[in-house]
Amino acid sequence: MLKELKELWAYRELLWTMVEREIRIRYKNSFLGFLWSLINPLVTVAVMTFVFTKILRNDTPSFSAYVLAAYLPFTAFQFALLDSSQSVLGSLPIIRKVYFPREIMPLASVISNFIHFLLSLGVFFLFLLGVYLLNPGQLPFPKTLVMLPLLLVFHFALTLGFALIVSALNTFYEDVKYILSISLYLLFFLCPVMYFSEQVAHAKGLPDWGFTLFMLNPVALMCTLYRQVMLDPPQIRTHSEILPNLALEPWLIGLGALISFLTLVGGYAFFNRMKWKFVERP
Repeated sequence: MLKELKELWAYRELLWTMVEREIRIRYKNSFLGFLWSLINPLVTVAVMTFVFTKILRNDTPSFSAYVLAAYLPFTAFQFALLDSSQSVLGSLPIIRKVYFPREIMPLASVISNFIHFLLSLGVFFLFLLGVYLLNPGQLPFPKTLVMLPLLLVFHFALTLGFALIVSALNTFYEDVKYILSISLYLLFFLCPVMYFSEQVAHAKGLPDWGFTLFMLNPVALMCTLYRQVMLDPPQIRTHSEILPNLALEPWLIGLGALISFLTLVGGYAFFNRMKWKFVERP
């Protein structure tokens, strides 16, 4: 694997060229450009906020900020996997003619989507600052924000690991892209995006090990950590009930990080084993 990493570093200029190409293609002939990457999540969060606060009577203050804090990383994960799943398959004509490290293609898709995510985080913080300026009070940036870079590394490793796996599999089995779309749709409901992890932890009828199993989902853990890192602890009010805030166990956070990096190492090893067969695809 070290040999492949050294080769990838030698082709780093090609990688950045492909990342730039991915970004240019996305916004080609688009008047609003990057703003289109924000319109969808902002409209979705606005609808969620209306439904959950006005219809389902969730009285949690700043509900939209907590939804957005989890929705942005989830959609970044989702779009990176969907884009990378087609990256190798769409480049087969080039692969058959020119040699370069094949992992550059899914890696470029992940990096370009991650750049969009970082830009959206900047807009998210501007949103928090705007709310603060309209309603001065406690600063909206908690001390836990210093842990954000570590969380971004955890997020990137998890995404790239899965991206390498699905891009290699989809090259030979095109059913993978359909399975992936369905899986990501279902995963959305298994992650605390529209709801809070505290609601799962205090759900009636759920055994003690049920919440631990829920948090072993690395994407659910990632969404929870983004909320805890970027925002103050929420005051969750549902049906006149205030739920206590959740303090994640350190071992659970460590296990989530371990799963992410094992996914990255395993995904890269799997991709390297499959990539020499790409040219044999009919």
